[in-house]
Amino acid sequence: MKKFITLLSLSFLLLFAVSFTVVDQEDAFTTGEFFKFRIHYGLVNAGYATLEVKEAVRNNKKVHHVVGKGYTVGMTKFFFKVQDDYQSIFDKQTGQPYQYLRKIDEGGYTKNQEGFFNQTKNTVLVKDYKNNTEKTFSVTENVQDIVSSFYYLRNHPKIDKLAVGESILIDMFFDDEVFKFKLKYLGKEDIDTKFGVIPTLVFRPYVQSGRVFKEQESLTVWISDDDNKMPIRIKASLAVGSLKADLDGFKGLKNSFKVKVK
Repeated sequence: MKKFITLLSLSFLLLFAVSFTVVDQEDAFTTGEFFKFRIHYGLVNAGYATLEVKEAVRNNKKVHHVVGKGYTVGMTKFFFKVQDDYQSIFDKQTGQPYQYLRKIDEGGYTKNQEGFFNQTKNTVLVKDYKNNTEKTFSVTENVQDIVSSFYYLRNHPKIDKLAVGESILIDMFFDDEVFKFKLKYLGKEDIDTKFGVIPTLVFRPYVQSGRVFKEQESLTVWISDDDNKMPIRIKASLAVGSLKADLDGFKGLKNSFKVKVK
C-alpha cells in the first residue's frame, strides 16, 4: 500500500509537469483558470488533483500564483491519507519562478519546504521547515520548479514545430537537484472523454525505470489540440498495475475548448 501512495503522489506531480501550447505571443492561460483531475488506480477511484491560477504581487509587480492540490478519497483515504500542496510564484512575462512551496503528507511521509530562486545568481535557497534547515543550491539558467514547468511549457515557442518522434528538454529543480525533463511528440489522436470526443496531441515523458515504472517510456500524455493545450489524460504502465488521470472539470479557460462530439 505504501507503493500505491507513492504512485498516487507521482500522478499528482506528472499532472503539474506536462502541458504544452502552440501560442507564440499570448499566454495560453489567465488568472482564474482551474483544472480538476480524477486519479484512477486500476478500477479504484483513488483521488483528485487540482490546479488553479491566482494572482499575487512580487516586487510591486503582478505575478502568477499557482496552487496545486492532491488528495485521496474514499477507501483509499481511509487506509492511507494523502494531502499534497504544491505552489509556485512566477513572472507573467518570462515564466521564471520566484518561489515554490512543497507541503505534503503521503501516508505519514511528510515534507514541508519552500524554495526561493535567484535567477541572477542561478541559485535556489531551500528552507526545510520540517527539519529546520536551510541550504542553497546552484542551478542552471532558466531552471523551472515542477509547477512553473507546467505553465512555462504551455507557452513554449517550439512545441508546434515538433515533428513526430522529436523531443524537447527543459531543466527542472526538484528534490534538491536539477534534472532534464524530456518529452517526445508521438502525434495526434481523438479520445473519448466525459466532455465528448477531444482532438489531442500525444506526448511521452521520459522517466526513470525500475522501482515504479516498467521502463523509461511507460508514460503517455494526451493534450488538447486547441489554444489551451491542457492535459486531458495521463496513463502510466507501472511495475505493478496501471494508473490513469482524467480531466474531470475545468473553468476560467482563456480560449475556446475544442470538442468534436458532445
